[in-house]
Amino acid sequence: MAKYGEGDKRWIVEERPDGANVHNWHWAETDCLPWSKTFFTKSLSDLTILDGQGNLLIKTKKVEKVDGEAYVNIRKGKVIPGYEISLSVSWEGEAKDGEGKTMLKTEGNLEIPYISDENAEEDPEVKVTVKDEGPIGKALKEAMLAKGKALVLEKVRDFVQAMAKGGPVKDELEAKKSAPKTNTTTGNSNSAAVSKEEVGMEKEAKKEVKKEGKKGFKTITMTEKFNCRAKDIYEILMDENRWKGFTQSNARISKEVGGQFSIFDGSVTGINLELQEGKFIAQRWRFGSWPDGIDSTVRLVFNEPEPGVTIIKLTHSDVPEEDRYGNATVVENTERGWKDLIFNKIRAVFGFGI
Repeated sequence: MAKYGEGDKRWIVEERPDGANVHNWHWAETDCLPWSKTFFTKSLSDLTILDGQGNLLIKTKKVEKVDGEAYVNIRKGKVIPGYEISLSVSWEGEAKDGEGKTMLKTEGNLEIPYISDENAEEDPEVKVTVKDEGPIGKALKEAMLAKGKALVLEKVRDFVQAMAKGGPVKDELEAKKSAPKTNTTTGNSNSAAVSKEEVGMEKEAKKEVKKEGKKGFKTITMTEKFNCRAKDIYEILMDENRWKGFTQSNARISKEVGGQFSIFDGSVTGINLELQEGKFIAQRWRFGSWPDGIDSTVRLVFNEPEPGVTIIKLTHSDVPEEDRYGNATVVENTERGWKDLIFNKIRAVFGFGI
C-alpha cells in the first residue's frame, strides 16, 4: 500500500484556492490516522470483559498506541479506503476466591499487529500477554483471550465497516448526496461548454463499460518475463508444494481439468477449466471476500521465444470492483497480488530473474 501523501501526483488533486474538486474527477485523499486513533481510543478504552463471572474481573485500560497509516480516497463519489495499522491496548485483571477476597491483581497487554484493507474480510491476529505468569495470572490471560478477543474483534470489524463508508468524511459524503442539485450559469456559452464536457465524459464512461464487458467488473492484463523454460514455471503454478514454498501459505491444487484448487490459506478457490502443459492454464477463480455467486476467469498463456526465456500473458477477467463489504480496492489488490505475491515471489524464490 502506498504511503499517505505519496500517491501518483497525476491522480492526487492539488488544493485550489476555491477548494473545488471539479466533477470529483480526481482523487481527493484524506488522512484517516488521527480519526482511527480516536475511533479505537473510544471503542477499546475502559471496556469491561468480565464482571465477576468465575470470580474474575477483567477490563481494558486504555489504547496505548495506534501506529501505521490510514487514508480514504474519494473519486466521483466512490470511497476507496486504505490502511495498515497496528494497535496495543493495556488491560487489568483481578481474581478473587470464593469469599470475595483478592488473590491476584495484575496487568497485561493486548496487541493486534496488523489490520489491513487487503485482509478486510478476515479477522486479524490478536496477541495477549500478562505480567504475572503464575497459575492465576495465566488463568486471567486465558480468560482475556477467550472473552476479550471476540469483543475487540467486533470493534475492529466496526472500524473496517466505518472506513468502507468513508471514515471521517462519511458525513460530508452523505451531505453531498442529499443536497439538492442546482444549476448555475453565467451565460449560454458557458452552459453549452459545460454541457459538451458532460456529454464527452458520459461517452468516455460508456466506452469504458463496453471495454470492460460488464458494468461493475474489470479485466486485468499483464505480461511477465522469466528466465526459465515454460514447462518449469507451469509446473510451479500447478504444484501445491511449490505454491506453499513461494507463498508461505497452505495450498491444495489438482492437476486435472475439472479439478479444484485452494490457495493462500483458502482465500482463493476455484476449478481448472483447461490445462495444456507448458502452454496454457485456464481457471475459474473466486476470492472469499467477494459477493456470493461471483467468479472470475484466469487465463495464463506461456510463450517461449527462445530456450530459457518465457513470457507469460495473464488475462484475469470479471474481477468485481467491490467486495462484499463495499471496499472498492478489489481490482487494485488483485493486480498487486499477481505482481508481488505470485510473479515476483517466483522470481525471488526460484531465481528466475526479472
